[in-house]
Amino acid sequence: MAAPAPPPRPGLFNDCWGCRLTCGAGLVGAGGYVFAAARKVLQRGAPPSMGIVAQIVFALGLASWGVVILVDPVNKSQLK
Repeated sequence: MAAPAPPPRPGLFNDCWGCRLTCGAGLVGAGGYVFAAARKVLQRGAPPSMGIVAQIVFALGLASWGVVILVDPVNKSQLK
């Protein structure tokens, strides 16, 4: 006798396209804002410090997280 299949788990954003679009675009925008702030300091001629490098890495991480939420590679959810 086979065990019953577990119920499907809802996704992080419950496969809601509007929620994913809002969160993903917000994270990409936040990453762009942090990156622009770091670039502004560098364009003034300041040497790149560890803080600026960390800020740029953090900005790229935010933007990447936003892209992952937008693309949704795990669930491949459908528009609802």
